[in-house]
Amino acid sequence: MKYILMMHAPRSTGDYQISNWSPEDFKAHIDFMHQFNKTLRDAGEWVGGEGLAAPGEAKLVRAAKDGTPITDGPFPEFKEWLAGFQVIEVADEARALEIAALVSAVPGKDGVPTQQPIHVRQVMDDGPADAAEMDDYLSSAQGS
Repeated sequence: MKYILMMHAPRSTGDYQISNWSPEDFKAHIDFMHQFNKTLRDAGEWVGGEGLAAPGEAKLVRAAKDGTPITDGPFPEFKEWLAGFQVIEVADEARALEIAALVSAVPGKDGVPTQQPIHVRQVMDDGPADAAEMDDYLSSAQGS
């Protein structure tokens, strides 16, 4: 089963708070993530992932009626925002949650674990092939 782990950062001005960390703290943070990703690769659980640029660079895009892009942003303040993501392939949800907890403990300023929230969602496969499969899928997704 594939899952996406989305790493969220708390409310901010749109700038990474990590920019206020010492170079040593930043290096420890990045080194942890690189080593952790290698561990996932070695275990055959890594599919992919990336850190994302600061949200101050983000744009929200919608298609106009003629199909041209309409953009909004960058945005001056965020409740929370996506800092990065990992896609993993594991045996079950329990393993995905275990990995998410480990990612949440990435070292932050002064080496203190960040305890950042990690949003875990299963990645859908190709989806239902017909209406009957769609009914079954929707029933299972709603817990019926």
